[in-house]
Amino acid sequence: MMHSSRRFIPYNSGFRFVILTSAILVFVLIVSGGVVSATNSAGACPDWPTCLGKWTPPFNQSPLIDYAHRAITLSAAPFLFASAMLAWKERRRSMLILASTIIALVLFIVQIGLGALVARSALSGIRPWLTPIHLMLSLFTLTTTLVASALTFYPVGITLKFLSPFSRLSLASVGMMFLLLVSGATAKVVGVDAACASWPLCDAASLLTHFHALFHLGHRLVVAASALVMLILFIQAWRTQRSQTPILVATTAATTLFFAQALLGAKMVEGFPAYLLSLHQVTATAVWGALVVQLVAVGAAARSTADERNEAASAVGRKGLARDLLMLTKPIVVALLLVTTFAGMVIGAQAWPTFSLAFWTLLGGFLAAGGSGAINQFIDREDDLRMQRTQKRPIPSGRLTPAEGLAFGVGIALASFYLMTAMVNFLAALLSLAGIIYYVLLYSIFLKKTTVQNIVIGGGAGAIPPLVGWAAATGGLNVPALFLFAIVFMWTPPHFWALALVRRNDYARAGVPMLPVVRGEVETRWQIFLYTVELVVITLLLPLFGLGGGVYLVGAAMLGGWLLLAAWKVWKTGGNKAAWKMYRFSSMYLAFLFVVLMIDRLI
Repeated sequence: MMHSSRRFIPYNSGFRFVILTSAILVFVLIVSGGVVSATNSAGACPDWPTCLGKWTPPFNQSPLIDYAHRAITLSAAPFLFASAMLAWKERRRSMLILASTIIALVLFIVQIGLGALVARSALSGIRPWLTPIHLMLSLFTLTTTLVASALTFYPVGITLKFLSPFSRLSLASVGMMFLLLVSGATAKVVGVDAACASWPLCDAASLLTHFHALFHLGHRLVVAASALVMLILFIQAWRTQRSQTPILVATTAATTLFFAQALLGAKMVEGFPAYLLSLHQVTATAVWGALVVQLVAVGAAARSTADERNEAASAVGRKGLARDLLMLTKPIVVALLLVTTFAGMVIGAQAWPTFSLAFWTLLGGFLAAGGSGAINQFIDREDDLRMQRTQKRPIPSGRLTPAEGLAFGVGIALASFYLMTAMVNFLAALLSLAGIIYYVLLYSIFLKKTTVQNIVIGGGAGAIPPLVGWAAATGGLNVPALFLFAIVFMWTPPHFWALALVRRNDYARAGVPMLPVVRGEVETRWQIFLYTVELVVITLLLPLFGLGGGVYLVGAAMLGGWLLLAAWKVWKTGGNKAAWKMYRFSSMYLAFLFVVLMIDRLI
């Protein structure tokens, strides 16, 4: 368990910011190095520190990428130096942070020197072997900066202790991951991937005719062993660390990223676009980073074998876990979002999608929206306890721990991005990721509790799914696709303000500045009617831009009249009954509108 007897004395926020920024910049540096490797830009600037004899690079892809990598290095240097200096001033409070920052600075300096050697064309014969060494130094630098960063979120002077079986398993997983990274870098140096083109194992012919295939086979065997270790780590974390939020979240993220990396690796063997090699390398680095953070969290918790046994015993016989995890995803909300996603596919392609494309797009969409909803419930867990409508949700009711809720949300949200990338296309994956970030960061964290415009601005998150569907089916976006975004964006405020009228006392108790709480019921009723009018006008304009014909226009007019009547009753009569009908009608309206538009595009 945590050091509960120790008084929590936090580190200075400026100190934490500098060290955390150092870790982020080192991670970005490794990412940019992966881009350099994936695009074969290493050595594009054969001199150092200049590029082709100039301080500014020529405007060609490879020199620009190589030069950008050096610019990020230059940006990270002052933060690493400042981290070491600030840690020196705090040395009496934490020698571990001081040691970590100094080691990071020394490794970084050595790494810069090695990078200069790699860049020089005269060393082209040994450059392939210097590159993985350069990567290993970068990983060690990232490790030490992450250790220092993680420690700043714990009480001053905390020590790391690894006493339990799970802590030893965590140490083993870090060691296994290091072996995996080394074997991957070695396999890349000694031979091309074509030497072992089959997956998961190399075929016999490749092993007999290509010496290089042995290295790739060895790497894949290490991957298999690492997968087993990661799976055991994941299972044990969900058994014995249910109350430990940093440990459970970091373990779940690391496991999800590990298997996502394996999926990308398998797809690249099948002829996946080569430019996504950088994403494969970025993901591997992220797995390493997550495991390092997890290891610090395990050491800081200093749990005993008895602690873990008691927690595992408390979970035995627990009923309804699957149902509670499903409820975290807000399945009713997700179902409506999936309708707009599927409609976006049909409307964009003007044809039914294949079963495979529809399945993976909808599964990815469910995981993205469900993961966002689960993270949102973790963020709102204390507010949910104050609201009658949400008191029975899994986290505030105590059926799930906050750690389980956040870990589950992070895990499936990450899985959604990689599934979309591997099985659909990269644009759809990026749009899905943008929706997650929009909903979790922009709406749930920054907007919901700070402004009365929370729903208006936050509506953009729910408007992204039809764009995901469009991009999945067509591989791109155009102006008509943006009208689908606009429809959902304008639909969101009147839909949720109607609910807010019914539950305004709940929102007031929770301190959420919804429109009825801040500006009153009368103003909210008027805004609902005003936004509904604007929504219906937008839907009727779609045929002017080539999106929808006569069938759609008739259907949109009838549905719009139905919704306008409900909004009119809210404005003129008021009361919870009219507002609740508006809330229910608006959900059906959006689903039917997209169905009508699909039918119109197919006939």
